[in-house]
Amino acid sequence: MFLTLNPSAGSPSGRRPKSLWREYAEAIFLAVVLALFILLFVVQAFKIPSGSMLPTLQIGDHILVLKFIYGVRLPYWNKVLIPIKTPQRDDVVVFIFPVDPSKDFIKRVVAIPGDKLEIRNRRLFVNDQPAMDEHGYWGDPDLHPIRLKPRDDMEPLVVPEGKLFVMGDNRLSSHDSRFWGFVDQSAVKGKAFLVYWSWEDGWSVRWSRLGSLIQ
Repeated sequence: MFLTLNPSAGSPSGRRPKSLWREYAEAIFLAVVLALFILLFVVQAFKIPSGSMLPTLQIGDHILVLKFIYGVRLPYWNKVLIPIKTPQRDDVVVFIFPVDPSKDFIKRVVAIPGDKLEIRNRRLFVNDQPAMDEHGYWGDPDLHPIRLKPRDDMEPLVVPEGKLFVMGDNRLSSHDSRFWGFVDQSAVKGKAFLVYWSWEDGWSVRWSRLGSLIQ
């Protein structure tokens, strides 16, 4: 036996069914709200425009940044509503550039509040101990024989409370905390975690980098 829907019944409550256009409008509205929520609180996409993080990040990499990992923030006012944790050494973070707040920078955290940091002959020392610094790339010493301050040698300093000392992995070609100072922890937008797309020279896809995790 075939059953047919009584149009006059509409629904168990007796209400008329929604029109097709209303269903589409509600679906689009929910999709927009969800997209805004993800963009503001969960994850955000960024493009790498320079070589300061080579070889970890290539020019033309498109990356995803986890925004909630250091806490839920109030958008635009940059206030932490729900703190979760603070950035740790070796995290690759996106932050508001202290010199020009209209720009976002990406660097690696090399020292956190309370750490004593020093650079001797292009080698990092944290709390008077040689740092592992496995991601730091200083280039060919034969091509860059001259050492400069503070790029290659830096006097000891202690990172203040609420601050971070960050450096680009491409140590000889990075404009970072060695030159313009500390980053406020409150200025950190999130932690970079994934390369989702990568262009070489603007047209050739680096297939091997797609989906690679950022270490």
